[in-house]
Amino acid sequence: MDNQNEHLENLAEMRSLMEKSSRFVSLSGLSGVFAGLAGLIGAAALFWFYGTQYYYPDHSNAVYTESGEIKDSFIQFLFLDTVGILVMAIGFGAFFTMRKAKRQGLKVWDATSKRLLINLLIPLLTGGVFGLILIKQGQIQLVAATTLIFYGLALVNASKYTLHDIRYLGICEIILGLLSAFYIGYGLVFWAIGFGILHVIYGIVMYLKYEK
Repeated sequence: MDNQNEHLENLAEMRSLMEKSSRFVSLSGLSGVFAGLAGLIGAAALFWFYGTQYYYPDHSNAVYTESGEIKDSFIQFLFLDTVGILVMAIGFGAFFTMRKAKRQGLKVWDATSKRLLINLLIPLLTGGVFGLILIKQGQIQLVAATTLIFYGLALVNASKYTLHDIRYLGICEIILGLLSAFYIGYGLVFWAIGFGILHVIYGIVMYLKYEK
């Protein structure tokens, strides 16, 4: 019986080593929490300065000209707001991930993390470019839905190379994006839920599950 238990333990250890070699397991739950907080700050800034004006191009306001064109000042604000969110999310994500990897004695940058990054960036960059095209074409009402859907696809695509749990986050983001496309007037709300609240919840769950 002791030999059988030892054999099972060895198999479990081998499986764990294989999992670590094929998947990037150093993602920290705290990085998800802080990424969500960054998303909420960005959404709050957009709402504070513009409210829901960008959904109603029928009259001149802080977003649209009298002819219904989007003002350059709003595009610049939207760009800076997005960059600010990304910088905060990536910065905190890198810090907590490196800290967790150091504790685990694992490398942050290897073949697995490269595959993870590539599979994440392909849908993510595609969605970002498509969102810029929508803004250029004056279809800003669909930007929130587009970013949520493509971000969800990026997470699902990258989940093959990291923790399986991130796949469920991606599916939730896709569902939110589709709902946002249906309820046009609530795009900012769905955006705040997807990039903010969901990330915070996901980060807390991951932290309690893998790091506590």
